[in-house]
Amino acid sequence: MIRGLRVGITQRHKSVLKILVYLLIGAIFTLYIVGNTQSTDSIIDNLRAFQNSLSDSRSNDFIKASLAPKRKNAAFVALVRNSDLKGMRDSIRQLEDRFNRKYHYPYIFLNDVPFTEEFKRGVQDLASSNVTFGTLDSESWGYPPWVDKQKAKDIWEKADYMHSKSESYRFMCRFQSGYVFRHPLVQQLDYYWRIEPDVKYFCDIDYDPFVFMAENNKKYGWIIGFSEYMATIPTLWKSTKEFIDKNPSYVAKDNALAWALNEEKVYNGCHFWSNFEIVDLSFYRSKPYLEYFEYLDKSGGFFYERWGDAPVHSLAVSFLLSKDEIHYFSDIGYYHPALGYCPDDSDKKGKCVCDPKKNTGKNFVCTKSWVDLFGKK
Repeated sequence: MIRGLRVGITQRHKSVLKILVYLLIGAIFTLYIVGNTQSTDSIIDNLRAFQNSLSDSRSNDFIKASLAPKRKNAAFVALVRNSDLKGMRDSIRQLEDRFNRKYHYPYIFLNDVPFTEEFKRGVQDLASSNVTFGTLDSESWGYPPWVDKQKAKDIWEKADYMHSKSESYRFMCRFQSGYVFRHPLVQQLDYYWRIEPDVKYFCDIDYDPFVFMAENNKKYGWIIGFSEYMATIPTLWKSTKEFIDKNPSYVAKDNALAWALNEEKVYNGCHFWSNFEIVDLSFYRSKPYLEYFEYLDKSGGFFYERWGDAPVHSLAVSFLLSKDEIHYFSDIGYYHPALGYCPDDSDKKGKCVCDPKKNTGKNFVCTKSWVDLFGKK
C-alpha cells in the first residue's frame, strides 16, 4: 500500500514538473516572438537556472530522489557511536560529493545507545536524503545465553592481539555477522552499502552500484581483499568445515572456495574487508546463511576467540555463492584508516584523486589472488 502510494506521488511530481517546464518554455518563446530583446543565450541561461533551482534546492530532496535515475530499495547503513560524529560527517561529505548528490539514497545509523541530538543534527546537515536512527536490542548486542562469560574473559586475559580484551568489539563482530540485516530499519531494504567513519572515496561514481548489482545478478560487492590475523580465528575453519560437511547441498556450484583455501584445503585467511561491502540482503537472509551463522554462533567463537565479521562473511560468500555472483568493484577508489585502494592509472586519468603509491590495495596478496583466479569482474 505504501509502496504504491510512493509510486503515485512520484508520477504526479513528474507530470507537474513537465507542465511547468513546458509553460516556461512557451512563455519565453512567446516573449521572444513579440519582440523581447533577450538573446538566445539569455533564454538558455534562464532555462538552465530553472533546472538548477530544481536540482539544488534542499527543500526539493523528495522530488530529486523521485526524478533520479532508476533506484533500488537500498540505503547506506552504519554502526557507529556518538563519538564518531566528526568521522561520520567526513564520510558523508565524501559520499555526497562522489555519488549520492545525484542519487539521494537514504542513510541508516545504528548504535547500542540512543543517538544524541548533536549527532543527529550533525549528520542530517550533510545528507541530501532521508536519515533515520536506530538502537540495538539485547539479543543482537550482548552475550547469547550459551556463552560462559567468565570463561571468555579468562581467555581474553591471556590473548595478545588487537581488540583481544574488548567486549564491545566482539559484540560488534557478532552483530555485523548475523543481525545487522535483521534490524527493523534494515529489514525493509533489498540492498545495503556499509559505511564507516573516516572513509574516503577517491573517484566519482557515475553509475548506481545497486542497479549494477541487480541487473548483473551480483549478490556481494567488495573492494579490498586482505589477510586475517589467524590468531583471532584458530577454529573458524574447523567450524565452517563441519557445517559444510553436514550441509553439502548448500555449497554453490562454481563457487569461490579456491580463493579462500590453501593447497591443503584449509582456510588461508583471505577475506573481503567488510568495512566496505554492498550486499543483496536476500543473501544474508537466506536459509543457508542464517543456518551457517547460527552454527558459528552456537560454537562460541565470537567470544572465546575473536571471529571478525569479515572472515565470516567471506567464507560464507566463498562457498554459498557462485563466483559470478561476487563483484570486485575495481573502479571505486576507497580508503579506510590505514589501508586504501586506487583503480589502475587513477593518478593519471579519470575522475579520481588517488595516489597508487600510498594506496596499494590492489597489491595485497588476497586481492591479487582473486584477480589471478577470476579476473576483474
